[in-house]
Amino acid sequence: MLTKEQRHEQIAKRVAQELSDSSLVNLGIGLPTKVQNYIPANLSVIIQSENGFVGLGPTPDPIDPTIVNASGQPASIKQGGAYFDITTSFGIIRGGHVDISVLGGLQVDETGNLANYLIPGVFVPGIGGAMDLLAGVKKVIVAMEHTNYGKPKILKQCTLPLTARGRVNQIITEMGVFEITQQGIEITEIASGYTFDEIQAVTAAQLINHLT
Repeated sequence: MLTKEQRHEQIAKRVAQELSDSSLVNLGIGLPTKVQNYIPANLSVIIQSENGFVGLGPTPDPIDPTIVNASGQPASIKQGGAYFDITTSFGIIRGGHVDISVLGGLQVDETGNLANYLIPGVFVPGIGGAMDLLAGVKKVIVAMEHTNYGKPKILKQCTLPLTARGRVNQIITEMGVFEITQQGIEITEIASGYTFDEIQAVTAAQLINHLT
């Protein structure tokens, strides 16, 4: 059985395969920040961070404490990158200039609704830039673990407060890759070590399966 850290690394590595050359990509806080470490060397991908960067790079060695990503984690800035005020950063997002946003999720449902910022009764720092990212980018990928202590996170209908409606295009978990379609959620890839029946058993939405 994979550890939590191994699951996160596996998800991040798979998400990196979805990035296209010359794309401008925003990586959300938490698990999505790990994607930076797995971007293929032959791809020219520009990372945008809502705290005011384009051209963000992976964790450097040694660490420069003055450069951090949106999670507050040490990062680097690549040659040709730039940093600026947060107003400009959100202008880039709201202006539709970001190609792909990778966000974490608490729940996703079969119509592409996402809940990723609030569990009632649990303190959270706020919604941050998630609403802007969901509304302003061309493609939204949710990178998350498939379950939360065994409870499904891919649902027929979200039960937590929504961050945005109908904006998710793709879900990637340690179990596979899922596309949001007009007919529902289609599984397009099954991760090694799992079967479709095992995945369906821990998914509350009925999955569309054309793989077999």
